[in-house]
Amino acid sequence: MAKGLQGFSWTMLLLLCAIQELGTWAMHTAVEDPGLGQPADPALLAGGRVKRGWVWNQFFVVEEYTGTEPLYVGKIHSDSDEGDGSIKYTISGEGAGTIFLIDEITGDIHATERLDREQKTFYTLRAQARDRQTDQLLEPESEFIIKVQDINDSEPRFLEGPYIGSVAELSPVGTSVMQVMASDADDPTYGSSARVVYSVLEGEQHFTVDSKTGVIRTAVADLDRETQDRYEVVIRATDMAGQLGGLSGSTTVTIVITDVNDNPPRFPQKMYQFSIVETAPVGTAIGRVKAEDSDVGENTDMTYQVKDEEGVEMFRVTTDSNTQEAIITVQKPLDYESKRVHTVVVEALNKFVDPRFVDLGTFRDQTIVRVSVLDVDEPPEFRPTSHLMEVQEDAHVGSVVGVVTALDPDTANHPVRYAIDRSTDTERIFDIDANTGAIVTGKVLDRETAGWHNITVLAMEADNHSQVSRASLRIRILDVNDNPPELATPYEAAVCEDTKPGQLIQTISVVDRDEPQSGHRFYFTLAPEANNHFSLLDVQDNTAAVHTQRMGFNRQEQDVYLLPILVVDSGPPALSSTGTLTIRICSCDSDGAIQSCNSTAYVVSATLSPGALIALLVCILILVVLVLLILTLKRHHKSHLTSEDDEDMRDNVIKYNDEGGGEQDTEAYDMSALRSLYDFSEIKGGDGGGGPGEGPLCGNPASELHALPQWVQSPDMDFSVFRDYICRKVEQADEDLSVPPYDSFQTYAFEGLDSPVPSLSSINTWSTGSEQDFSYLGGWGPRFRQLAALYAGRRGEEDGEES
Repeated sequence: MAKGLQGFSWTMLLLLCAIQELGTWAMHTAVEDPGLGQPADPALLAGGRVKRGWVWNQFFVVEEYTGTEPLYVGKIHSDSDEGDGSIKYTISGEGAGTIFLIDEITGDIHATERLDREQKTFYTLRAQARDRQTDQLLEPESEFIIKVQDINDSEPRFLEGPYIGSVAELSPVGTSVMQVMASDADDPTYGSSARVVYSVLEGEQHFTVDSKTGVIRTAVADLDRETQDRYEVVIRATDMAGQLGGLSGSTTVTIVITDVNDNPPRFPQKMYQFSIVETAPVGTAIGRVKAEDSDVGENTDMTYQVKDEEGVEMFRVTTDSNTQEAIITVQKPLDYESKRVHTVVVEALNKFVDPRFVDLGTFRDQTIVRVSVLDVDEPPEFRPTSHLMEVQEDAHVGSVVGVVTALDPDTANHPVRYAIDRSTDTERIFDIDANTGAIVTGKVLDRETAGWHNITVLAMEADNHSQVSRASLRIRILDVNDNPPELATPYEAAVCEDTKPGQLIQTISVVDRDEPQSGHRFYFTLAPEANNHFSLLDVQDNTAAVHTQRMGFNRQEQDVYLLPILVVDSGPPALSSTGTLTIRICSCDSDGAIQSCNSTAYVVSATLSPGALIALLVCILILVVLVLLILTLKRHHKSHLTSEDDEDMRDNVIKYNDEGGGEQDTEAYDMSALRSLYDFSEIKGGDGGGGPGEGPLCGNPASELHALPQWVQSPDMDFSVFRDYICRKVEQADEDLSVPPYDSFQTYAFEGLDSPVPSLSSINTWSTGSEQDFSYLGGWGPRFRQLAALYAGRRGEEDGEES
């Protein structure tokens, strides 16, 4: 050490204790800091940072120490320590005071617990040298590391297991299957504790493993999935590079052998037998066959086909995609009488073929399928199955139209009987001979009514009517010339009065319900009774043209000409009919346009379009409706006024025939209604002359005001009010012709002379007006206001007369 160095320095002694055979050694390192010239003054240590240039070596302690005494790790020492115990050594940090203890006087560090490098590889601590008296740092705190020294105490482990790999069957030697990897927790930087090598413990006959990489490969080329589809291989990993004393671990690797298409399909049987009835419809499944294939997955997908020509014609083979079975179905109708046994060659082949294994042989196989046809009792068969017959429409009833034939296909060949399905011939136009099958007419035919007849003929076994077959029969009715030609329409034509000879009037055509095979040909001519004013020209195309033959016509002399036209067809036999062409003579303008004819309908139809005619009719209809509406409203208004102004007095008189509650009965009738029947303003405005019984029946109403009855039965009783009302109604009835006359008028003022019992009505009372006071009527309310006015006026008149 340099004697001129001020301060102090640390001295570290490293003691490695591995095993006793390795011995012990000490390491002492002292590094001088050339810039360290500060004294070891505590004030300086506390007031500023002292730079140090120490490079601490690591302390090493062996793991998994199993001794009974604490394990010596190392020693820290200060150069200023003179051995007098004045310096106290302390440590702090990871494990200080628990795992690691230090002797305060000597600075020896010991490990008190068993250490495991796989759990913690090193510990970081700090060392201090303090004055024992003042407990102050003699120099700054310094950090050091205690590293746990590894020993081979961890075996290799396969952490990613279990391992499952796969390889295709028949793979060549050395084909890589998969890779395994083991992990060793020991220190890979120290010794060979973590160096792992691989080997195969079980399954080395079929697989190998790379000792360094752990890649598993095939050892043989004849791996066959059909023989063994999986292998359990045990792989071992050993540390210490496989040397003696190394630790090892193992894992099991499952290797699955995947399939390749190396096996062709094979039928378990070389022959299959099926049976089916001869009446089975097309598409009926006969049976199923299946070829076996040792492969799996899509390598077992197969297709089937029929190889022989006979089988291809009669049968069809399809593949069930779910079960990989061949389904044999009927492709054409079978017939026991024609062939009882059919032989079919069915071939199965793989759908997907691996070209690498083509040299192993053909990937297909064949088998024979025998199909036996079973006999059944079949219905008769029509030959042919459908028929077309023709018959003239003038054929007599019972004429033979044709013959249908049906035979029993069975070997017994039973006799056949025939019939017609009457649902197809409800009118029974045709009949059939039950034994021979001859079709005859049952009614008179008419081609123009029905030109074709479709009926169904039945054929059945004579002794078994349940065996029935049907055939369609189409019968065509051939035409004969039995309908004369007719004009196509009721022709009408118009001719101007000033027409010239040779002018075309009308082109006519005809119709004929017959349909001759050679087509229609009609001939036209005028009937003998036709006049010579017109001519007819046959155009030779089944039409004819009508022309004028005279110069002008006079509409005043004759305005309509009826021209008979004779039409003859070509037969045979030739038939004819006579039609009439109506020709009207019309006035025309200078351009030849028709102005008017004698027929208004014709003129309108010739000059107005259908739309204009409809519009005209609509306008007329609207006008009629308006007129009717106005008349109805006027009649209703007049009737309303009459009912308001002039009510039927007859009803009022009849109403007062009720001898109910008397004058005190205010609910019996409203006297205001009677009072309103005439205008009292007119009465009050007249003079008061005229006594009772004076003047004619319909006198001046004003003069009758004071003749109001006092309801006293006396010779001079005044009925002027009623007389006035009746006169008014008579005048109104005479003036209004729309009012019907009344049937009767009933008078209730006089009850006769011979009645033994006097009347109870107030009308027949013998009391005079002076004996009664009607002033109380004014207090009865509005309903009796008019009645009170009447009696009050009468009482005032009487008082005047008395005075």
